Amino acid sequence: MADHLDLHTVGDLLHHYPRRYAERGELTRLSDLPLDEHVTVVAQVADARVHTFNGGRGRRLEVTITDGSGRLQLVFFGKGVHKPRAELQPGTRAMFAGKVSVFNRKRQLAHPEFKALGAESGAEAVEAFAHQLLPLYPACKQMESWQIQQAIDTVLGPAGHEETALAGLVDPLPDSLREGRGLATLPEALRKIHRPATKTDIAMARDRLKWDEAFVLQVALARRRRADAQLPAAPRKPVPDGLLTAFDARLPFTLTDGQRRVSEEIFADLATDHPMHRLLQGEVGSGKTMVALRAMLGVVDAGGQAAMLAPTEVLAQQHHRSITEMMGELAEGGMLGGAEQGTKVVLLTGSMGAAARRQALLDLVTGEAGIVIGTHALIEDKVQFHDLGLVVVDEQHRFGVEQRDALRSKGKQPPHLLVMTATPIPRTVAMTVFGDLETSVLDQLPSGRSPIASHVVPAKDKPHFLTRAWERVREEVAAGHQGYVVCPRIGDDIGDEGDAPKGAASPSPEDEAEKRPPLAVVEVAEQLIKGPLSGLRVEVLHGRMQPEAKDEVMRRFAAGEVDVLVATTVIEVGVNVPNATAMVIMDADRFGVSQLHQLRGRVGRGSAAGLCLLVTDMPEGSPARARLGAVAATLDGFELSRIDLEQRREGDVLGQAQSGVRSSLRVLAVIDDEEVIAAAREEAAAIVADDPELTGYPELRTALDALLDKEREEYLDKG
Repeated sequence: MADHLDLHTVGDLLHHYPRRYAERGELTRLSDLPLDEHVTVVAQVADARVHTFNGGRGRRLEVTITDGSGRLQLVFFGKGVHKPRAELQPGTRAMFAGKVSVFNRKRQLAHPEFKALGAESGAEAVEAFAHQLLPLYPACKQMESWQIQQAIDTVLGPAGHEETALAGLVDPLPDSLREGRGLATLPEALRKIHRPATKTDIAMARDRLKWDEAFVLQVALARRRRADAQLPAAPRKPVPDGLLTAFDARLPFTLTDGQRRVSEEIFADLATDHPMHRLLQGEVGSGKTMVALRAMLGVVDAGGQAAMLAPTEVLAQQHHRSITEMMGELAEGGMLGGAEQGTKVVLLTGSMGAAARRQALLDLVTGEAGIVIGTHALIEDKVQFHDLGLVVVDEQHRFGVEQRDALRSKGKQPPHLLVMTATPIPRTVAMTVFGDLETSVLDQLPSGRSPIASHVVPAKDKPHFLTRAWERVREEVAAGHQGYVVCPRIGDDIGDEGDAPKGAASPSPEDEAEKRPPLAVVEVAEQLIKGPLSGLRVEVLHGRMQPEAKDEVMRRFAAGEVDVLVATTVIEVGVNVPNATAMVIMDADRFGVSQLHQLRGRVGRGSAAGLCLLVTDMPEGSPARARLGAVAATLDGFELSRIDLEQRREGDVLGQAQSGVRSSLRVLAVIDDEEVIAAAREEAAAIVADDPELTGYPELRTALDALLDKEREEYLDKG
């Protein structure tokens, strides 16, 4: 139980809540069973037959069960036939547990565990039996749902005497909060979630247990916010008529209202004497880099330095190129032909040559370079700053709290922090995952950005659609534009950043039939050059190429010397080529919703309309096709992030940003429980403001220590 379900103590077991409840009278719908998942169902045996094969040496028992909504076949082989043959007679009602698979196009459970449900005599007894709520627990092959129930029953003791077993529990909710909100006590909630008499019991228990999770988490975040606010920081106010003014004067366009509003929020934070901690989230292409650059220039004006941390070398180089282009002679401070109030903008990545690296490090320590853009290389010990005033982290979900702290420790005093993410995050997730940051949202696109038309291309059902897709790419190139073709894998059996896209669906049953590996850049490029895109200038780009080679390909693509770039997700973030108008994403079902939205944001960045084609072999009606349909139907990243979150386990989304804490969410659903999270955040902020050390709340401290212990432990595990 400890290994497979992470249940080590009696407390862990009591907090392992039922996933749902079956009423014996109201059978689980067999027609809704998810493939490839471990399920528990309550159903009635309709038919049971033994078949022989191998000349009578092999035996197979086939049992058909039904619940009125559908039928399901159970199969048992060999010696495993005897017990079910005796116990599963037609008419028998039982609980069955196993993994749903497909055989001969029919769903089945092979060798399921089962437990017959007795048929007491007497109308009242049958009625009571039929309406008892059966808790169905998250289970695994080694530990079935009813075995977990038996263990919990042992802990709780006889019905009606649970209070004794639950007496010593630590209750994290202060009495005043619990009573003020009309919530159940913890022993009552645990009794009702494991042994509900009615559905009202379940609702009451869940309401209380959601509060525990939301509140303890928000207290942890409120204390982190408070600790950060206690730190001293140097206020950074831009000087009038300095670098920022000169930069604004040379902009060929006006800022959007959103960019102006968010900039004001940031400059107000930078002017205070404690560190800014702000999350800047915005749609793909909403101009976040411009906002971040203006903040960096303001800090340089005030005598400090600014560092921008990017998740990949390609992105760091891209940022460096676009920032120096936007700044022009202002990025050549101290150089011949540079502007008087300019500054040096340096790049620092792990693969730079020794001489260039030495010069960059020197420019940082002397203060010659006001702005540095780099990868994780910036966090290394030997990197020293003259006076680090602002850290900008791009694509937050790739950096944990620890890396943020490591970079912040580079300043004489803690620098201000601006975190940018292009994956729009619903408000509740922002409060839960980034609860230690204030949030700014850029939700309007700069003028001049074009709409992107998105379509699903069902290559297997309608091969002529794929032929037409390549014709469309040729048409775009003929019109003077360029295109991307994105594949999940590099090829040549090389593992890479594109092998298992973040948040991608695991191979679904529909493609289990083919068992083919995801399409690869190297092979697809070769096929395109020989076939549908012959005569065009086609190049490849992936994470295993040498940095110089990658940069060279990217430079030539940006300069219009390459018509079509066949790439992995290395182009997902930040690559900005306004002339690229078409994107074909191969095996699009292998990518997550947010990732597809990110990739799509690489086209339509100029005045010409963008086109994104999502190619898939998935059959119509499959969940993967529904997901792609959702992406094609809307360009609203916030809406897609909700869909993404609803379709994936929240832990995937929540576990990316910070270690450990999020794995503690059991009943709290960050999308559905917005009100609870918002209210818990207010209560937590009030308690922490009143009693920062929580001296008056010993039980809350204990719960917090347990939560943070898990966080530390998981962080150490990750090494």
